[in-house]
Amino acid sequence: MEFEVISWEHFYQLTLELVEKVLKSGYVPEAIIGVSRGGLVPLRIFSDEFEEPEIGIVRVVFYEDVKKTGREPKIIQDVNVDVSGKRVLVVDDVADTGKSLETVRRHLEKKGAREVKIATVYYKPWSTLKPDYYVKKTEKWIIFPHEIGETVRSLAQKNLKEGGKTLDEFRDMLIDIGLPPMIVDSYLKRLGRLK
Repeated sequence: MEFEVISWEHFYQLTLELVEKVLKSGYVPEAIIGVSRGGLVPLRIFSDEFEEPEIGIVRVVFYEDVKKTGREPKIIQDVNVDVSGKRVLVVDDVADTGKSLETVRRHLEKKGAREVKIATVYYKPWSTLKPDYYVKKTEKWIIFPHEIGETVRSLAQKNLKEGGKTLDEFRDMLIDIGLPPMIVDSYLKRLGRLK
């Protein structure tokens, strides 16, 4: 599995580039909706640049594990602002399969949104939905700075199940893919795996 590890600074810069693409397009959203959880950080950054629109959240679940999806995405937290008759911009960190974003788009349209556009920082070429705005295209598994803990826990559990690497080998593997040693150690300690 190939990974792309993103630092906070790099992610912030990429999100600002995404903001710039939306601004240059002339699209003026009346509501900006972040897809929880990956879209919450971009949503916060977008809210600094677009001060007028309502800011909302919708939560959809699809992934069960690293590189493992469920059957169908499900909205488990309805959008918390009225989108009826409004131009809406949906923001998320990545369009991977595209199915979650398609589900969100349909949901917002059923709620009466006049127009729905989608902005993601990353886009995977196999996604069934191509975002209206995106910054980078990749085929790698992205580890965003806001999901390092989730990734370390998931990979640690998988390693334990498969009886794979020793603790030192596992730690080295995480660091080799680009995760910061101090953060890796912090999560491994919390998992009760480091003394």
